[in-house]
Amino acid sequence: TYPYKYRLPRTFRGRTWKEFEPLIDILEEKDEIIVVAGFAGLKRENLKIHVKDQRLSLSAEAHDRKHHKSLNLPKRVIPDAIRTTYKNGVLEIRLKKALEEKISTR
Repeated sequence: TYPYKYRLPRTFRGRTWKEFEPLIDILEEKDEIIVVAGFAGLKRENLKIHVKDQRLSLSAEAHDRKHHKSLNLPKRVIPDAIRTTYKNGVLEIRLKKALEEKISTR
C-alpha cells in the first residue's frame, strides 16, 4: 500500500466551490438573435430553456452539477418561434425578433 495519505492543502479544506456558469455568446442578425452556450458533458434532455419578452433563462442539471444562467436579450423576441440545436456540448438557440411597434407623433 501507499505509505502516505493524501491531504488537501489548507487553502482547499472547507472551501465551497462556485457553480459552473456556461460560456455564452449572443449574436444579432437582421431578423433573429442567436445565442450560443457551452454545456460540455451534459445531455440535451437535461437542458431547460425559458424565454419571455427580452429575457432568456438557461438551466441544466446532471448528477451532482447544476448550471443556471439568466440574461437580457438585446431585442424583444417571439417566445414560440424558437429553434435549438445541441451538438458536442454546444447549444445554439435561434430566436425570432418581435416586430417593434412604431410610435407615431402627430
